[in-house]
Amino acid sequence: MSDDAPNATEMMTDRTVVVTGANTGIGEQTALALARMGARVVITSRDAGRGAAAAERIASQCPRSHIEVMPLDLADFASVRSFAAAFIDRHDRLDVLIHNAGLVLRSRTITVDGNETTFQVNHLGPFLLTALFGDLLTASAPARVVVVSSDAHRQARHGIDFDDLTRDRRYRGFSVYGQTKLANILFTTELARRLDGTRVTANSLHPGLVASRFARDGDTGVLGRLAMPLLRPVSISQEAGARTSVFLASEPSLEAITGEYWYKCAIATPSSAARDDAAAQRLWELSVALTAPDGAEPNHDEQGGR
Repeated sequence: MSDDAPNATEMMTDRTVVVTGANTGIGEQTALALARMGARVVITSRDAGRGAAAAERIASQCPRSHIEVMPLDLADFASVRSFAAAFIDRHDRLDVLIHNAGLVLRSRTITVDGNETTFQVNHLGPFLLTALFGDLLTASAPARVVVVSSDAHRQARHGIDFDDLTRDRRYRGFSVYGQTKLANILFTTELARRLDGTRVTANSLHPGLVASRFARDGDTGVLGRLAMPLLRPVSISQEAGARTSVFLASEPSLEAITGEYWYKCAIATPSSAARDDAAAQRLWELSVALTAPDGAEPNHDEQGGR
């Protein structure tokens, strides 16, 4: 990088960033780091109280930050559409969209939209939100989409089970979670392909094994409550877990890098299932159909199709 090239802080000054699920953990640390760089950061939370508390913590550590909290429930497509509409009404640009929110559930549940909850929150909700922000991202270019996946995607060695996405036949929480993390990578790859030429990039990442409350708030039962604390000695801090997200959002040299999977701020190689272009296209088409408004034909233009 030349001496007169912009640094990350200069690049993020007055940029507008959305970080989903930023009321705790690596999402909060991602928002804090970008706020310190001068970005205007919108954090989302399905719980208004937790979102406000996170904003207060960020402001206490970065008094000159520009933090806004907006409600978003990825398990409800109506909430996703309302959030996108409200954001577009308030903001004239979106420079970085970071899909950080995610969950793992012990028991199978179905959303109001009729989808298995983990699949909707971890994949379909972010897919729809990206689509709704498509025009704004393109108008704000150069812009970036950053998707927090996980090396848990390697659990899905045989790829996405397209024949049982609602998990009617068999449900195992961590197995389903792994498939949604695989979906994150496939989605990012196909998004990058479809955004070619727009100056909007899309990259996914593994944050590492992070010491956070993920899988410890009762959703995964005894396994989550016991296993996660046992892993804490080999876990990294929440701040360290946020570094690759922050890097992908702010590093000036990455302006033209797209469609990659990252770990520790370097390009990594995902599983062979995550490199299946045909599966990525199939998942995209299915996601278009599953996120279409009730009674409406799937709209490829809304979903960024070209």
